[in-house]
Amino acid sequence: MLSPVENHSLPRTAAFFDLDKTVIAKSSTLTFSKSFYQGGLISRRAALRTAYTQFVFLAGGADHDQMERMREYLSALCKGWNVQQVREIVAETLHDLIDPIIYDEAASLIEQHHMAGRDVVIVSTSGAEVVEPIGELLGADRVVATRMVVGDDGCFTGEVEYYAYGPTKAEAVRELAASEGYDLDGCYAYSDSATDIPMLSAVGHPYVVNPDRALRREAALRNWPVLVFNKPVRLKQRLPAFSMPARPALMAAAAVGAAAATAGLVWYANRRRVAARAARTTGRLDHRFARI
Repeated sequence: MLSPVENHSLPRTAAFFDLDKTVIAKSSTLTFSKSFYQGGLISRRAALRTAYTQFVFLAGGADHDQMERMREYLSALCKGWNVQQVREIVAETLHDLIDPIIYDEAASLIEQHHMAGRDVVIVSTSGAEVVEPIGELLGADRVVATRMVVGDDGCFTGEVEYYAYGPTKAEAVRELAASEGYDLDGCYAYSDSATDIPMLSAVGHPYVVNPDRALRREAALRNWPVLVFNKPVRLKQRLPAFSMPARPALMAAAAVGAAAATAGLVWYANRRRVAARAARTTGRLDHRFARI
């Protein structure tokens, strides 16, 4: 079990969480497809195709080729979308769509890492316009997410500025460690996908969550602990006194280091721990995490 840390002296540590199927039970981007349809951003046909993509993603995970096809599809789909409208739709539907699919086990881990004095960082392949508000909801300290190019008209061009995927996630973790003074040997990482093996390998305490077959095999070879999350519970149910944060207002900071500079930008969320502060009065972590 994680123990509260009284002395927050250096070296600092962090817990890095993949988002989709690790912290939440679905794809964060695809979950908003109905809202985007209702907001006039996508057609009914596109909404149905997106729903099918979500089904495939949930049924069997997604390997490298599938993730590349999904990236190309979503990039083409969002071309011409007004960024401000996207943010407004996400803000209006965030609690209804995301709150019910947050894994209780993941929320407990986030609380426990904060109690142990660690920063919590969400590292997701999904777009920043979706991931940053979810990070706010979860009380994460920082967010690394994919960013699309925005034209002078305030709309997505369809081009990717920074793709937070595979080795790029590991680069972002190392860049953050260098800029924030994290001791990677003391850091934790959690993911469900074999595409995140580079990120898991970058820290001293990797954990696989609901792993796909490829990651399960790798975990067995490397003796990485396997966690099973299967209990999505609304934050309101976990914390009756919890008050949902207002509409997210994350401040983005410029990325650090050469890796981020060459790939695009890595954006970090403000330190907002509204959910975590309320959560610290709750009970202990489930026994399955006793090995941490």
